[in-house]
Amino acid sequence: MKIKFFFEIKEEDKITSYQLVDLILKNRKIENVEEFLNPKNPLNISLSDFNSSFKNEFQKSLAILKTVKEKNQMVVVYTDYDADGITGGAILWETLYLLGFKVMPYVPNRKTEGYGFSLFGIDNVIKKFNPALIISVDHGITKVKEVAYAKEKGIKIIITDHHLKGEILPKADAIFHIPTLSGAGVSYFFSKEIFRNFEKNVGNRHACSLLENNFSSDYLALASIGTVADLVPLIGLSRSLVKYGLENFSKTRRVGIKHILKEAGIEDRKISPYEIGFIIAPRINAVGRLKDATDALRLLCTKKEERAKNLASYLGQKNKQRQDLVEKAVLEAKKILAFETKNFSFLPKIIILHSEKWEEGIIGLVAAKMVEEFYRPTIILTKNDGFYKGSARSIPSFHITNFLRNLKNYLLDVGGHAQAAGFTIEEKKLSQFKKEAEKLAKTILKETDLEKEIVVDLKLPISKINLKWVKLLEQLHPFGMGNPQPLFFSEGKIFDVKFVGKDNKHLKIYLTDENEKSILEVIAFNQADIFKNLFRNQKIKVVYSLEVDRWGGKEKVVGKLIYFLG
Repeated sequence: MKIKFFFEIKEEDKITSYQLVDLILKNRKIENVEEFLNPKNPLNISLSDFNSSFKNEFQKSLAILKTVKEKNQMVVVYTDYDADGITGGAILWETLYLLGFKVMPYVPNRKTEGYGFSLFGIDNVIKKFNPALIISVDHGITKVKEVAYAKEKGIKIIITDHHLKGEILPKADAIFHIPTLSGAGVSYFFSKEIFRNFEKNVGNRHACSLLENNFSSDYLALASIGTVADLVPLIGLSRSLVKYGLENFSKTRRVGIKHILKEAGIEDRKISPYEIGFIIAPRINAVGRLKDATDALRLLCTKKEERAKNLASYLGQKNKQRQDLVEKAVLEAKKILAFETKNFSFLPKIIILHSEKWEEGIIGLVAAKMVEEFYRPTIILTKNDGFYKGSARSIPSFHITNFLRNLKNYLLDVGGHAQAAGFTIEEKKLSQFKKEAEKLAKTILKETDLEKEIVVDLKLPISKINLKWVKLLEQLHPFGMGNPQPLFFSEGKIFDVKFVGKDNKHLKIYLTDENEKSILEVIAFNQADIFKNLFRNQKIKVVYSLEVDRWGGKEKVVGKLIYFLG
């Protein structure tokens, strides 16, 4: 394990709290500090702020929307089944519905239709709804054949997406592709533009008032869920969406969100990216992984209290089921890997494992767990209808989607991001694909790429830590992809150690400098087992984050232990 320091502060350095914050911003390569610390309100951002060509694209979309509304023709919002797609789909469907459009949502089945547009899915949409217009949310940018098929059927297509483009763009009627946002983020700005252009001609003033409020509150919260869930870097306008979205969780009147928070036991907690990423989004994702994601969409859009309560409970149950399935599959995957590599002695540079019994909806999570443990790009595949579906996760230095596109001759389809991808492959090609993938990874990845690196913002003495500085660090919220929580490295000696928490599972380590003038309290969650290695005056090295503990009307600095280096 390597530790990388951006800056080292020494005891004798004369440096202010503001200068320490500036160093952290410099680490993040933030050029416009004022804009970063005070992001623009998404209400004041338009589609043309992302790309000037969107003005023309939106005029084409507007003409199509006006025609279908005048003729009372059906619009289908065809959304992805993950948390990003579901939240983005809820925003767009509800906007069109409240504006008086004849509109229905459509969420494809993960097992029978797969991700995004499919010929089978388009046929289903035609059979169920006979739409004049289909608008995609969180997919479509690579679906050339499928869009052409829909167009042959006389259906207009508008694509809203953020995934990587393919070599050829689909011939849709309009495309809004914004890779710096999530699918829900693109949907938010697209939907807001529709609202602004139709609100004056809508007779239902209550609906317009409701939408006005939604775009300044509920829809921001929904877009923040999609953004965090899809691991979009929290910089630029995605940072704006999440910052303002998080603030609106406490103000939401949406019963679906309220009951998700209540079912998870976090209704009174201030919502941060952690709560979204580890508690809220997994519940929305779980139902799409194991069943029909339409129920998650219903939960986010329902106005009925009892229905919201029941659906939130159902999502909670599916999430528990998902957790159990992942735990079991990870154990099986590690057993296969141990057999293939002589108990992990000869790990390949890319891990590729397959099974016929793993649930398709969890293979991405299994891949993520394997990356976390073995720090290698990982591809997990499972069999479905004679084909293998693959889900890949990667390490920071390895662009997994570009890697897979280099092997596209073996694949039926592929799409994704730098760190995550999905694809389909014929069973007969699987063995050769694995050989070629391992061979290609061997030439691309260096051994140093596979050595886990801890990136630390500052190496500093304990004496430099104070409440004023840590309070200033709070301006950098929200933390997440692209703007990680600042990490610090310090060397000190142990002044005291205490067991805390239920069953004494946690530790409080009190660190001091050599002259014992400054003491830092560091909490080590679920690490009571390291107690036997600690003793008073022992010199240790730690990596930790810092926050302000506000309790009983008092404020103090506490550290959260990330790595104990002995």
